[in-house]
Amino acid sequence: MKIGFLGAGNMASAIIRGMVANGIPASAIGCFDVDQQKTFALKEELGVAVCYTAEQLCEEAQTVVLAIKPQVFASALPPLRTLMQVQKPLVISIAAGKTLQSITDLIGDVPMVRVMPNIAARVGEAVTAYCSNALVTQSHVETVYDIFESVGTVVPLAEEQFGIFSVLAGCSPAYTLLYMDALATAGVRGGIPKETALQIVTQAVLGTAKLLQEAGEHPRELIDSVCSPAGTTIEGVCALQSAGFEKAVQEAAKASLERDKKLQNA
Repeated sequence: MKIGFLGAGNMASAIIRGMVANGIPASAIGCFDVDQQKTFALKEELGVAVCYTAEQLCEEAQTVVLAIKPQVFASALPPLRTLMQVQKPLVISIAAGKTLQSITDLIGDVPMVRVMPNIAARVGEAVTAYCSNALVTQSHVETVYDIFESVGTVVPLAEEQFGIFSVLAGCSPAYTLLYMDALATAGVRGGIPKETALQIVTQAVLGTAKLLQEAGEHPRELIDSVCSPAGTTIEGVCALQSAGFEKAVQEAAKASLERDKKLQNA
């Protein structure tokens, strides 16, 4: 077993599905979860190996992905410390709010990478940030890319920037969905059934994101290209600005970042 997942929840399952879909053999992947139904469900669906204890997973895997809830790190990881120090696997943590140092305090010095994927991993369109400690080699980094490019895009980032990254990538899907639902509701007010309105809005947002990604233009340039003089779009844009749309988005980001800081200091 090359890659073992400690935890088989929603994010771990999404990553494993992406790995298998992108050609990583299921036989090279193993998982352990205290809820064995989750691991056996993945075995039945994908053919991954099942580990019956966390110790077994750490003994057999060259790379250990920490996919358990951050609040159980303090109880789940110290019993694995001795084994980790003997095996020296590459440890990859996907836990929000857990720094490299905080994990090192629990399991000792091992090659360690902290990553943060977002919910779009479920459809292979995540953006994942990573940072690493001094023990990580180029080969280890390649492993990180092999795993997380299977569910989207990977970007290196300084650990001190993970808080704002969590806002831009982790929290923003909720902001975007709120906007999309509000826009679809406007469609209902205009006489379109909600399901159809959501379909229209979803494709419009998807197309706009793709346009921004591929056009190489600043968002303001694209906005100007849509806003004809005395047209409908510029009226809507001005109404959004008058209602404080841009400020509201920035205030949302600020609030999420402040909450992230409080959670890390808790």
